Amino acid sequence: MELYKLQTPLDEKTIRSLKAGDQVFLDGHVFGMRDKTHIEIFVNGNSPPVSLEGYPVLHTAPSLRKVDNKWEKMVIGTTTSMRMDRFVPKLIERYRVRAIIGKAGLSERSLEAMQRFGACYLAIVGGAAGLETLQIEEVEAVYWPHLHPEAIYQLRVSGLGPLVVAMDAHGSSLYETVRTRALDKLPEIYRRYHITIEHNLAPIDRLLSQMS
Repeated sequence: MELYKLQTPLDEKTIRSLKAGDQVFLDGHVFGMRDKTHIEIFVNGNSPPVSLEGYPVLHTAPSLRKVDNKWEKMVIGTTTSMRMDRFVPKLIERYRVRAIIGKAGLSERSLEAMQRFGACYLAIVGGAAGLETLQIEEVEAVYWPHLHPEAIYQLRVSGLGPLVVAMDAHGSSLYETVRTRALDKLPEIYRRYHITIEHNLAPIDRLLSQMS
């Protein structure tokens, strides 16, 4: 496992140097997006009003308040990524997004796009929205504000992390690794479970035998 402190925007060479299990801290800019943003782009056919090339996309619908002409952060947490999974391959291919930041991972189809075009999935710590909000220094711009709280948010971050490279550009996925290991252990777990059940039922069986 390696530790990286990276500055956005990210290039393909940097992304391909990362391996599943590495930890990353980010400085620079990330773009917050969620369901409605992806639908606006890929279903309604409207191109993003800002370039996403080289930047990470954070799956979020932030809690913000507008004071005069400025958006101020309240809480900026992260949502589960799988709802946006169907859009991720096109987001990577068409707009050259280099990283997705979210929770719970993405599908094999998204992993294949990461391999092909040089992108990765960065898993953020769940339940740590307070820390994440502190690491986001400023909401610099809100694009498509009519979609708020699911607009496009240009966020300036400092030390955003720790983020774990959960899916890399080499086809490795920590989610699949954990799943495979769990399945490999199931036969032994079942064997021990049945032995334990038989052991615990033995005194009851003896009692019932004495009563009959």
